[in-house]
Amino acid sequence: MVSIPLVALELFYLGLLGLALIAILGVSYVVIRNLFRGQR
Repeated sequence: MVSIPLVALELFYLGLLGLALIAILGVSYVVIRNLFRGQR
C-alpha cells in the first residue's frame, strides 16, 4: 500500500469542505433572495 502523506489527505478534505461550503452558501443566497423578492 502506498503511504499517502497526511498533509495531502488533509488538504484534499479541506478542499472538499470548502467546495461544500461554497455550494451551501450559493444555494442559501438564491433561496433567501427569492424569498425576499416574493414578498414585494
